[in-house]
Amino acid sequence: MDKTAKIYVAGHRGMVGSAIIRELKQQGYNNIICRTHSELDLTNQAAVEHFFSIEKPDYVFLAAAKVGGIVANNNASADFMYQNMMLEMNVINSAWRNGCKKLLFLGSSCIYPRMAPQPMKEECLLTSALEPTNEAYALAKISGLRYCQYLKRQYGADFISVMPTNLYGPGDNYHPEHSHVLPALIRRFHEAKTAGADSVTCWGDGSPLREFLYVDDLAELCILLMNSYSEEITINAGTGKEITIKELTEKVAGIIGYTGKIQWDTTRPNGTPRKLLDVSRAKALGWMPKTTLDKGIELAYNDFLTNPMRAER
Repeated sequence: MDKTAKIYVAGHRGMVGSAIIRELKQQGYNNIICRTHSELDLTNQAAVEHFFSIEKPDYVFLAAAKVGGIVANNNASADFMYQNMMLEMNVINSAWRNGCKKLLFLGSSCIYPRMAPQPMKEECLLTSALEPTNEAYALAKISGLRYCQYLKRQYGADFISVMPTNLYGPGDNYHPEHSHVLPALIRRFHEAKTAGADSVTCWGDGSPLREFLYVDDLAELCILLMNSYSEEITINAGTGKEITIKELTEKVAGIIGYTGKIQWDTTRPNGTPRKLLDVSRAKALGWMPKTTLDKGIELAYNDFLTNPMRAER
């Protein structure tokens, strides 16, 4: 990307989009365009087409999405499928129709099969059943990823995708019902510490294994891919390291300073048993995450404390 190229970051207020903008500016890219949801509804096809026909961005980072944890996905599966499918198709199609040089689509490791061989290679997508608790979101994300591949095959569009593992960091969503596991734990233990609660109850039995990537490390990879990668196959983005939810829970509690008892509600779902990414392709491109989990949690907790609006989303 030329430093003066016009770059559109869809979803710039979200955790991933805001991280991409931070990294772009740090690397000297300043011709960045953004639109809030009130300014541009990405599920509105006519509005999206009008935006692209007027602005004609050279590059697009598609980080916009409706996201949430197990509860949100279970309770609003129709909304998750419709909104994600519509915004992805609208942005990708309008970018292609209006001469966008390159587009990077953000997938998610949760769209891989529930029982995929570990660590998961990029080729395992669609080889077996999805995780039921987030199937609607996964189907929408798979459609966006595949559409990029089909445009490349049929028309030669330089549209690529990246598959991040569980992300966390500045700009995360800490809502008690709509957030993912790590930000949910940060909020829960902070509130328990503040209230002097004797115990905190967590979902499941703590046995699932998860991998966590600090969002600014992902942003660095996204810009690397935009500058040096044009293959059809997606690229996994993770650390290659995993931790049990029980160990994560104890780590978060320790960093926050909560000293009460941790209990487990085994009537609640665990989700996918294991979800580790094979990140050999990303490493071969010269990328490695820089932020350790302990340091990342400290940074995320500081963001939670200093950005109260994030805690109410």
